[in-house]
Amino acid sequence: MTFSLTVLGSSSASPAKNRFPTAHVLNIHERFFLIDCGEGAQIQMKRFLNIKCLKFNHIFISHLHGDHVFGLFGLLSTLDLMGKTNTLHIYAYKDLEELLTVYRKHFGENMNYDIEFHPVEPYEHYTVYEDGNITVETIPLKHRVPTCGYLFREKMPPLNIYKDAIEKYNLSIADIEHIKKGHNFITAAGQEISNSEFTYVPYKARSYAFCSDTMYSETIIDIIKNVDLLYHEATFLDDMRDMAQQTGHSTTKQAAKIASKAQVRQLLVGHFSSRYNGNMLQQFTKEIQSVFQNANIVNEGETYVIPLIKDKNKNKNKSESAN
Repeated sequence: MTFSLTVLGSSSASPAKNRFPTAHVLNIHERFFLIDCGEGAQIQMKRFLNIKCLKFNHIFISHLHGDHVFGLFGLLSTLDLMGKTNTLHIYAYKDLEELLTVYRKHFGENMNYDIEFHPVEPYEHYTVYEDGNITVETIPLKHRVPTCGYLFREKMPPLNIYKDAIEKYNLSIADIEHIKKGHNFITAAGQEISNSEFTYVPYKARSYAFCSDTMYSETIIDIIKNVDLLYHEATFLDDMRDMAQQTGHSTTKQAAKIASKAQVRQLLVGHFSSRYNGNMLQQFTKEIQSVFQNANIVNEGETYVIPLIKDKNKNKNKSESAN
């Protein structure tokens, strides 16, 4: 039941020494989602991930600045060379479709797989993708061009049923299936017993919020409230708030303030300006942790695991159901 994030790039407008532009890989139950595709994303995948590009069937692009999309077109060619045949789904602002049309005309006329483009409305918050395990919602952001982040939420797992309750009430298979769907149980004597006496949620559904290029905006707080892991750009140290405002970005302390107000469990920051070298990045850590302690700068190639958190009340409820 994997839920993990691997960061492939942490630089901003242009690659820096030992840093690539933005690209994230999210692994949810061994299904892989690519979020943004900056220049060099393929190189980083081969360097850090023991998976093939063919694993990607869904790509989410936050906005049409080069450091978030220039790696996409090379990746499309590589997928064809590697023999991809199933459909690739791309989610992005509508203008990207025009670029994809040009790409197909000049470089992918005889591609062996289809690209299904899903235009995203960046100024609205809504569910843009859903399958049996997750939903993906848009997060409207404030940048110089239409931009949105993405919120990945694991769906609530099916209810588990206490084994001792099965024995106590001599439940049939049909009874068990009915109870697992959330229904109460009616005994032979006509007594109605609450579903909570029989079931528990095996683990807490997990979540990841990707907030790409954006200036400080509290409008996103309600959307990302209580997420397990928040990635929020912090292009500048806090002494460059004016520059951040001018360029549509955030500072370290601004990103940390959003995390604090949204009461997230963990914060990661990245998208560092190329003006900062490796030693200067240590100051990023100090500044974000001065506002929000459970925070760190991203390290390219590092995988951040969101662990399963099991139901804390399972044992308590189990004891009560046996009485």
